[in-house]
Amino acid sequence: MIENIDTNFGVLLKKLAEWGIERNTLVIFLTGDNGGLRGGKVMPYQGGVRANAFFRWPDGGIPAGAENTALSAHIDIFPTLAEITGATLTEEVKKQVEGRSLWPLLQNLKTKWPDRTLIHHVGRWAKGRAADSKHDHCVIQNSRFTLVNNTELYDLQTDPGEKKNVISEHPEVVANLRSTYDKWWKETLPLLVNENAIGPKINPMKELYWKQFGGEPDAKLLERMNPNQENSKKAERKTPKRKPADQDSPPKN
Repeated sequence: MIENIDTNFGVLLKKLAEWGIERNTLVIFLTGDNGGLRGGKVMPYQGGVRANAFFRWPDGGIPAGAENTALSAHIDIFPTLAEITGATLTEEVKKQVEGRSLWPLLQNLKTKWPDRTLIHHVGRWAKGRAADSKHDHCVIQNSRFTLVNNTELYDLQTDPGEKKNVISEHPEVVANLRSTYDKWWKETLPLLVNENAIGPKINPMKELYWKQFGGEPDAKLLERMNPNQENSKKAERKTPKRKPADQDSPPKN
């Protein structure tokens, strides 16, 4: 998969050069989960929620080789592109925009970037169990601290590997993060209007893939995709354990 992405990204840049627009085209590349940190995909630790983002625009004012660790997220892409293109957002749209524009930061690494909190929830609870899953596989973080599953606090400045739980040492930080998370959950829960919806028996994306490239699901995959399987194993499964155990098992205070 990585070789495929690398190859096709090269094809993309080559084509932009052939068209003569390589230097004046903004190219954004976002990665998935971050190897080397604790956890991984579908886990609420930095290895699962932190990712690299690359912005390339030689003639657009983004300096080459610059690196910034300011706390940002995918929700910042839309307001960033809106500012770059000069798009005018209606008041209704502005109410839905939760991110902030990265454009000032992309142009100048010294731009002041106010601290913020970001919330991640893995989800994947069993059908109809949203209200009972408030703190299952969730994380809220600011630029320094991350509160995982409401019970683990890590200082990312001194402990980026999330090895030492310092929740008892920073009660005010924990209280502030919990308060922010509670407010978010209270606003979010009523929006989960499809909790009891029954999806199609075959994943539409997989179906389109098979139509384009051939192939078909086997019996095991059909069973896994079947929405009528009450509380399917996929929805019920706990956060996967990863080796080495001393890295991913819940740390002690």
